[in-house]
Amino acid sequence: MAAGRIPPIHCLQSFEALARLRSVTLAADELSVTPSAVSHRMRQLESQLGVRLFARGDFSLSADGAAYLARVREGLQALQQLPGQGHAAGPVRLRLAVTPTFSRQILLPRLALFRHAYPDVELILQVAIPLLDVKAEEADLEVRYGTGPYAGVEQLRILSDEVVPACSPEYLHEAGPFDGFDTLEQVSRARLIRSPLESWNTWFRACSIALPEPREGAQFNDVGLMLDAAAAGFGVTLMRLKLGRDWLANGRLVRLSPRSVPSPNHHFLCWKPGVLERWECAAFVDWLKQALN
Repeated sequence: MAAGRIPPIHCLQSFEALARLRSVTLAADELSVTPSAVSHRMRQLESQLGVRLFARGDFSLSADGAAYLARVREGLQALQQLPGQGHAAGPVRLRLAVTPTFSRQILLPRLALFRHAYPDVELILQVAIPLLDVKAEEADLEVRYGTGPYAGVEQLRILSDEVVPACSPEYLHEAGPFDGFDTLEQVSRARLIRSPLESWNTWFRACSIALPEPREGAQFNDVGLMLDAAAAGFGVTLMRLKLGRDWLANGRLVRLSPRSVPSPNHHFLCWKPGVLERWECAAFVDWLKQALN
């Protein structure tokens, strides 16, 4: 872009709306223009910038588009400030409720990238209880775990996973061998660790094992605690591969089958309607989508 040449604000507004809504029709409705006008503005903006802002036909952002969108949202937010108001309110705060193991294993290792990309955003994290969708305080964005969909909120599936039985090397030596852990005989002689977060019926159905959900044995309502219990020799757990990657990598757990089965539970990012009008919330949603791709 030529030095000092600022893109027209109507192009920037159209870009922000299209990136957020991912629909030319919805963006046009919000801006009270025609869909062709939105398309024309996008061509004009990309031509002036000399970059592709969208990577695919579903309006997924390119790397350049994601970086530019952050600056556009900051600029539009600044223009909405009335003269004399400035930024007296202090830093921009984003309140995020996150399930515990997702936070430790998936989010926190990547969060430095968000802080570097958006240094003006102050994150306030709190714990959300999986399945119950309970949190201590109201949050702008919330990571929920379950089958979805959820009423009263907008949502985006951000992580799906597969499950596999796993146990500690010590327990495998004590109770094994388990060659695939896919027969009634093998499952019946193992201590099964239970959790409402991951039903053993998922594995039983996939392996055609005629057993009901176990009603006895140690039970945990946190995935991380469940995996730690398995590593301590409590028995066999049904482990989510992405959340349990570190336990496998350091040898505390070993998988009992080369086979894995899709879990019916997923992680969703949820927010109330209207929240994404705040640039920092929309920026976090866009960043997390790309970070987990």
